Amino acid sequence: MKIDGIAKLQHLLQTLAFCLAVAALQIAFSPEKPYLPTLVYSLLIGSITWAVVDLGRHALPSAAETGWPQGLGGVLLIVAGILAGYFFGMAAGDRIGLAYGWYTGEPSPSQWRASLLITVLAGLAATSWFYARNKGAYLQRKMGEAQHHANEARLKLLEAQLEPHMLFNTLANLRVLIALDPQRAQRMLDHMIAYLRATLDGSRATSHSLEREFERLRDYLELMSIRMGPRLAYVLELPPQLAQQRVPTLLLQPLVENSIQHGLEPKLEGGRIAVSARREGGQLVLEVVDTGIGHAAPPADGKGFGLAQVRDRLATLHGAGASLELAPAGEAGMRAVIRMPVQS
Repeated sequence: MKIDGIAKLQHLLQTLAFCLAVAALQIAFSPEKPYLPTLVYSLLIGSITWAVVDLGRHALPSAAETGWPQGLGGVLLIVAGILAGYFFGMAAGDRIGLAYGWYTGEPSPSQWRASLLITVLAGLAATSWFYARNKGAYLQRKMGEAQHHANEARLKLLEAQLEPHMLFNTLANLRVLIALDPQRAQRMLDHMIAYLRATLDGSRATSHSLEREFERLRDYLELMSIRMGPRLAYVLELPPQLAQQRVPTLLLQPLVENSIQHGLEPKLEGGRIAVSARREGGQLVLEVVDTGIGHAAPPADGKGFGLAQVRDRLATLHGAGASLELAPAGEAGMRAVIRMPVQS
């Protein structure tokens, strides 16, 4: 297990603050005691106990997962830390006392028992507090991992629903084209095979680079241009500095498919699709604009299958930090705009 130096420093400072409180309590109950020697003993005992327990726990295999030893190992480590803190701390305090004139000889049995009891109680209290904090952090980390896996599973499910939807539409178009133009149908089938091969290669990941997303869009639009011919024109604009931005796979394709199916195909002369990416502050803005039939299209209310999938995937990944907006694009056509956090 990798040791976090900053976290250890925080633990040490917290231990020292706890030692100050223990010394203050001792003086409160025994005002006749000098504060400075009591403080020195408390700091020495607490620091050594902390070092044995907090550093030693990483040497035990059972601490690899939770960060804290389980079973007998954890109990023995605490006992060893408290005893080491008491005996070595007292010995170091005696040496300092001799050097500065604080040492007044061996303590009486009652003083020895009292100081040992204080050490045991303080050690158990501090250890319990650190254990509770560590256990809480472990559980929180596990909850985060579980949520992450759940989100990945949900994204995979959404992708699994989206892929057959696209495939069904393409096969339906291919069936019509076979009867009308077999050669174009053959070219379309070749492009579809290439597209599905690329899709299969990326199916193991829930996200990929924006450059890869645009490449898959190009494959899809080439596929559609075979069927629509000169009625379909498209432009893809991806700034080089955004090429490696991570986005969910198949994020933009439903928007492009929506533009073709409900915007350009019903229009006799067809039209143009422009897909672009830009950065606005800390947000990545992806835009799909078409010159189709505009707000008269059936999915203009934003409730189409592909649009619902895009919204669900954005909500799963970013919650309220991402959005999909639909609006008319001038006198004709539609504009779909995705806003999501830039992945640093």
